[in-house]
Amino acid sequence: MIIHLNPLFDNKKNPHENRKVCFLREYLKEIEMKKILTVAMMGLLLTACPSKEKKPEPSAVSGAEGAGTGDGVGSSSITHDPCGSDCGALAGLSTVNFDYDKATLNSKGKDILTKNAEWIKANPKTPIQIEGHCDERGSVEYNFALGERRARVTKDFLVGLGVEGDRLKIISYGKEKPLDKGDSDASYAKNRRANFVPLPQ
Repeated sequence: MIIHLNPLFDNKKNPHENRKVCFLREYLKEIEMKKILTVAMMGLLLTACPSKEKKPEPSAVSGAEGAGTGDGVGSSSITHDPCGSDCGALAGLSTVNFDYDKATLNSKGKDILTKNAEWIKANPKTPIQIEGHCDERGSVEYNFALGERRARVTKDFLVGLGVEGDRLKIISYGKEKPLDKGDSDASYAKNRRANFVPLPQ
C-alpha cells in the first residue's frame, strides 16, 4: 500500500507540519518494508520445508539387457513367497548370492544355477519368478537397477542351460525385502541375492 501525501503548505510557512509529514512518510516506508520482509520470510520458510519422498513400487521387468560385473558367492535355501519375503522353502532350488555392488556369477553361483536348471526343466508346469535383491547400502533407484541386473544375469544363465525363457519372469526388489535386517557384513551378504519363487499357474 502506497500513500502519496501532498501537503497543502509551504515549507517555509509551516515547518512544524513539514516535520509531521516527513515522519509519516518514514513510518509508512517502514511498514511497507516490514510487509515485504514478512512475505519474503514466508516464501523462504515454505521452500525450506522438505516434502515426503515417495518410494517407488517394485516393478516386474522382462527382456534382456546387460549385467554388471563381479562374482557371485554363497547359497542358501530358496523360499516360497510370491512377494519375495523369503519365508518357507521350495525343494530343489537354491538362492545365489552376490558380492557387494556386483551382478555376475562365479563358479559356485554357476554350479548352483546348473542344479536349479535341472529342477526347473524337470518341473515344466511350474513358472518361476527370479527376484533380485540388494543390501541396504546405496539409493533406492540404484538398488532397484542392481537387483534387476542380478535377476537378469541369473535368468540369462538358466536360459543358456536350456530353460525356456518364457517360464522365467524377473523382478527387482532392490533393498526393500532384506533377509537379514542386521547391519554387519554377514547380514549384507545374505541380502545380496537372486532367489526363485513359483508363480501361480
